[in-house]
Amino acid sequence: MQEEGYILWRWKNINTLKNRDYSLKLAGLQAAGPRLSSGHPILPVLAAKQAKIEAGIGGEERVAEVLRNKTLLFDNHILHDVSPSSDEKFQMDTNVLTPWYVVILEVKNIGGVLEFKENPHQLIRTREDGHKDGFESPIVQLERNDECLEVWLQSRNIRIPIYGAVVLAYPKQIVAVPPLKTTLLYPYLIPSFIKGIPRTEKKLDDETFNWLSAELLNSHQSFIPNPICETYKIPFGDFQPGVQCKTCGCFGMIKLPRTWQCQYCKATDHLAHQQALLEWFLIFKRTITNRECRWFLQVDDIHTAKRIMQSLNLIEEGEYRYREYKMDLAKVILNQNKGFILNR
Repeated sequence: MQEEGYILWRWKNINTLKNRDYSLKLAGLQAAGPRLSSGHPILPVLAAKQAKIEAGIGGEERVAEVLRNKTLLFDNHILHDVSPSSDEKFQMDTNVLTPWYVVILEVKNIGGVLEFKENPHQLIRTREDGHKDGFESPIVQLERNDECLEVWLQSRNIRIPIYGAVVLAYPKQIVAVPPLKTTLLYPYLIPSFIKGIPRTEKKLDDETFNWLSAELLNSHQSFIPNPICETYKIPFGDFQPGVQCKTCGCFGMIKLPRTWQCQYCKATDHLAHQQALLEWFLIFKRTITNRECRWFLQVDDIHTAKRIMQSLNLIEEGEYRYREYKMDLAKVILNQNKGFILNR
């Protein structure tokens, strides 16, 4: 009961329990591009994927902004970008939990004229030049999240109504053919949609409401993407090694006692290796050896490389020349959410 009381006290008058996670997938794409030659054939593919992810994040942030600025005058807890642990992985862009019901919001930021096809379910986008693109229907994604959440709740003996809506991030998204049954919203309509759902009978008492909010929050599993090289089949040798200077953007900072110095603009940065090694795990692979560390950071001394990796509290596996190091990327997400680069 003490723990439950702590939860009730801790979250009193707090609505947003979770913001969206730092995106390692986006970070990997942002890190990969500058390390490839300007004419590399994969660059347009990486740029298109990066733009798509940035658009998605922008749409989700727009929804979060609306919910921050429009207070719901009844108990609610909001979790953005939440993936509860379950047998079947699922991710909800926004989850609004109340003692009466749950609302799932599936957010889309796709420009152009949109058509929601029903048989089979598909989203068609027509661009200004008349070109058409097909996408997985957000209605299917929403229905799947509804089913997965219902199973997740039932495993905890919770029975509560689930409502859902597809949210188009900006009014400039024109809908030519709307879905037949699914609610379609723009962000400014979200508060009135949630308020309009009947609150006739409480399904959760205060204690259970806070306990369930904690369950959702604590069961969240951060998304860890595959390395860029593995996803796009890019040879390691295509990437430029070296520590990048934050000041001028050039690669090849030189290791000096207790710091790194850019050989071009002479800027110094005693933590430059932190970002560089994070980029290794996002671009190349999940492990790194001493030899690979020396190549990537462009340092000659085996002991220097060892000290650098040990200073980041990397996970060590194996002995002697077979030793490899791993980074806990889930912890990286947690620290980035708090505004840190790595472990602080």
